[in-house]
Amino acid sequence: MPPWFRGNRQAAIMVFLVAAGFLNSADRQLISLMKPLLQADLGWSDYTYGQMASVFQMAAAFGLIGAGWFVDRVGLRTAFPIGVGTWSLAAMAHGVVHTVGQFTGVRIWLGATEAIGTPATIKAIATFFPASGRALALGAMNVYGSIGAMLIPILVPILALAFGWRVTFLIAGGLGSIWVVGWMLCSRWIMEPVTAEAETPAAETRVSVRAVLADRATWAVAGGKVFSDQMYWFLVFWMPDLLRREFGLGLSEVGMPLAVIAGMTALGGLAGGLASSRLLARGMVPTKARRLTMLVCALFALALPAVLHTSSVWIAVSLLCLVMAAHQGFSVNLFALTADITPLPRVATTIGVAAFFGNLGGMFVLQASGWMLQNNYGYGPLLAFLAVSYLLALAWIQAWLPRVRTGS
Repeated sequence: MPPWFRGNRQAAIMVFLVAAGFLNSADRQLISLMKPLLQADLGWSDYTYGQMASVFQMAAAFGLIGAGWFVDRVGLRTAFPIGVGTWSLAAMAHGVVHTVGQFTGVRIWLGATEAIGTPATIKAIATFFPASGRALALGAMNVYGSIGAMLIPILVPILALAFGWRVTFLIAGGLGSIWVVGWMLCSRWIMEPVTAEAETPAAETRVSVRAVLADRATWAVAGGKVFSDQMYWFLVFWMPDLLRREFGLGLSEVGMPLAVIAGMTALGGLAGGLASSRLLARGMVPTKARRLTMLVCALFALALPAVLHTSSVWIAVSLLCLVMAAHQGFSVNLFALTADITPLPRVATTIGVAAFFGNLGGMFVLQASGWMLQNNYGYGPLLAFLAVSYLLALAWIQAWLPRVRTGS
């Protein structure tokens, strides 16, 4: 291992996690950012777009079941580049399709392969960071990736208007090959030597899906994901349209507000990580520290419906910043809670199962969004439900978590 890696293995893994998260986010957001161009070229309606988003969610949901098990069974070193490489190819394939059916096919491919990102990331955090640093590491990872996340909604419209949506998909997908090459060059030094807290080699890993499904901790996290993920997926796929529909922003005007929201979202993750880490430093047990922080975030999320009751786009953006920051703080602590209460050899499998149910919730809200907008119900009922979804998530966790072990 190179000398400079000995004290910086955590920093090295963070670089790769941030980059993978950026690629995942970019490939996922392209469809929403270029929605007007895609609708004009492919003849989509709002309902068709909602179906497209829902199909992606369904593919990602079912992909998560196998993705988590695959990461635990094969190991990060092999599973991660396979995931990034295949989802990057799927993103590039969007640029060469012509019909709605073909586009649906590549969305399914992208959703299924991007599923590996979340369990692989949480597995890495659980492997390389102690309980006291997990939420902070997740929050810091969001901040480090915020610059890239802020650039996505600014650069994508520029590329799309200059070169067309097809070339934009090809460029975004092609960036994944750089990540894969870098990982293949560096992963041997990052992952070795294997210590007592690092992942075990694939040949020694035995993941019991039955044990994962029998653990109440799995269902505590799964229910939390079902309720809390709905807001995230709704805003990822519909926030650009919300700003266009409610405030008249064009394709070239929506980038800056989305970039500001992305930056504040990342800061919310850092704040959530810092909050629970401070509580841990004061002697609070991890499960209580996570839940208290999540409660504060859930209360902030109640501000969402106010977005529809202002005529100022920047007041609306400020409210969306608050809500998305709250989402990220909630999410960071939910993931850290999972690592706290789950044995390391099955962390990725547990995350995969929980995220599967979270994506089912996202699939439902995306399909419902398209239907409600198509039938002129507007965004009001959706935002009202999503505003309380985090309190529902926390209530579910509270009901299940006290009867599971508290972890370290």
